[in-house]
Amino acid sequence: MSDNKVIRLIIKRKNDVNSPSYEETFEIPYRKNMNVISALMEIRRNPVNANGEETTPVAWDASCLEEVCGACSMVINGEARQSCTALIDQLEQPVRLEPMSTFPVVRDLLIDRSRMFESLKKVKAWIPIDGTYDLGPGPRMAEPKRQWAYELSKCMTCGVCLEACPNVNSKSDFMGPAPLSQVRLFNSHPTGEMNKAERLNTIMDDGGITDCGNSQNCVEVCPKGIPLTTSIASLNRETTIQSFKDFFGSDKI
Repeated sequence: MSDNKVIRLIIKRKNDVNSPSYEETFEIPYRKNMNVISALMEIRRNPVNANGEETTPVAWDASCLEEVCGACSMVINGEARQSCTALIDQLEQPVRLEPMSTFPVVRDLLIDRSRMFESLKKVKAWIPIDGTYDLGPGPRMAEPKRQWAYELSKCMTCGVCLEACPNVNSKSDFMGPAPLSQVRLFNSHPTGEMNKAERLNTIMDDGGITDCGNSQNCVEVCPKGIPLTTSIASLNRETTIQSFKDFFGSDKI
């Protein structure tokens, strides 16, 4: 790579929501230690394609640039991942960039992840304490429980697991692995547990846990190594217990 004078990128583009997709090739000067975001910024500074034609800057999403926010997820050389940690020196050229196909494309590499965020709202992926008055210190979590719960909290809503899941598509309402894993996280919290039954009943509805086909692609691609399939297996058990509770009208089962 160090002998190459230019970096060649083939980018799948789209002018707006209703426009057809097309490919455009760019060649930019090579610099050591560049990532994909650096390459896109270079194109933005000088939006001229490989044919020497002036064009529009490529649109993409990014924020933290350190694999925390998940905003810069895209398909790089056929693999859904974060572009901030995709180093040009480690990629085969030409570098092919495409938006993730699970989500609607707004423009170029910029996608609308509302589907995932709406699912997180649906399952109440938060602790509903508004701070109106002081309730005092909350209950403590046992250290072993806190350790595995921390692993679930690493989710950055990047959408890579939804992109890899064959059951998440335009013809399905399946919410996907990330929101399901967040149900397990917040149900395990001593305070969040008060909404446990509500969350479990939500994922027992359409688009919930029964739509999971157990392909296990999600756990393979998660950039944070979150045990998504373990969460789904645990929730299968919890929803079964909850269904019996609902049927018999008892909380003692």
